[in-house]
Amino acid sequence: MTTPVCTRASKAAVPPYGTGALYSSFSSYVRARGPVLLRTARSLTANPSDAEDLLQTALTKTYVAWDRIEDHRALDGYVRRALLNTRTSQWRKRKVDEFACEELPEPETVPTPDPADQQVLHDAMWRAVMKLPDRQRAMVVLRYYEDLSEAQTAEILGVSVGTVKSAVSRALGKLREDPELGPVR
Repeated sequence: MTTPVCTRASKAAVPPYGTGALYSSFSSYVRARGPVLLRTARSLTANPSDAEDLLQTALTKTYVAWDRIEDHRALDGYVRRALLNTRTSQWRKRKVDEFACEELPEPETVPTPDPADQQVLHDAMWRAVMKLPDRQRAMVVLRYYEDLSEAQTAEILGVSVGTVKSAVSRALGKLREDPELGPVR
């Protein structure tokens, strides 16, 4: 759960975006130390997305105070403290979204198909496709396995679009009649 922490700051408190050396030094600091600070943020949260949000908030607070920070050698400590303070504020502001009740709110789980059954179906489909004449097989593979349009298929095979349509239609008819694919219907 992501909780917004930053409130709008007055324009006087935020230095204008891209102000020369200020923005340049902050930008180079974030590029150099960003991955390390992200690891720190991830250690404070369970969700990687929340960690990124937390770091972004802490870096925003750091940027606002950038010109007031006297010792730039201690920036990591300043940002870590901002991370910790921001996370603590989130804990304090967090609402309780869960409560005990008689019935479980989760819906019934839909059973997922067995991967073995899916593989059997896949193999049966390929055996049925391999029974098709070469030209029909090529058109079916290009249209449905390679996901090409009828015009693209016709261009690749050097035939007209109408030929592709009729051949694919006949091939699908043969696949519908294949006894191995009966359970699919």
